[in-house]
Amino acid sequence: MLKFSIIIPCYHDEEKLRSLLEQLCNIPDKAWEIIVVDGADSELCRRICSLFKVRWLAAGQACRGQQLLAGASIAQGDVLWFLHADVRLSSTSFVAMRQAIHNNAIGGFFRFRFDTPRHWPAFVLEPAIMLRCFFGVPYGDQGLFILRASYHEVGGHAPWSLFEEVPLVQGARQIGKFIGLRESIFVNPRRWLQDGWWRRTWHNRILALQFACGVTPKVLAARYQAMKASPKHSHIKHL
Repeated sequence: MLKFSIIIPCYHDEEKLRSLLEQLCNIPDKAWEIIVVDGADSELCRRICSLFKVRWLAAGQACRGQQLLAGASIAQGDVLWFLHADVRLSSTSFVAMRQAIHNNAIGGFFRFRFDTPRHWPAFVLEPAIMLRCFFGVPYGDQGLFILRASYHEVGGHAPWSLFEEVPLVQGARQIGKFIGLRESIFVNPRRWLQDGWWRRTWHNRILALQFACGVTPKVLAARYQAMKASPKHSHIKHL
């Protein structure tokens, strides 16, 4: 039986983390271990992890790529599953991943779905995200999973704050089957609601285009922070 290590980067996401850990406790299949990598060194985050009996790891800094690398470096499961704190899971998530590995995939990602409240732009954006995943790279909010041996073979995540999963996915596709599941993962739409569906999507695409054109993650992270500070844009997350 495959053992799963779940790795969750966290930065002042305590309430979302609590909800995710509750979900994981209620899924019939269980993870072998859960590792929360805290970029804020929060006492509340530590207490929540203690309550749910999961491992808490202080990251030292809020850099998602480095947080994921730190969690993966101590994980002992056969499969690494990387989750953002604000997602909602299907009850058959483990079943879908086990089936993919059984069918000789080395890893993959879940179908992106907006959680409730669902507005009409969600029905336009979700198929567009599917196309992006087919021709490009799925991002970290889609529940990336991969065999631990394959993760380390390709070098894992990049130590960046943005687009840290791109080298991982590209490397995984070079050495094996990295597939999209039919199973959905549900992403909270609150940031799209706050910023405006099209404005947020536009700025996300601009960041992705700049990255593809060679702008460094460090420069993009500075622009990302500037967007967050803008009164018109709360937390911009790449789409």
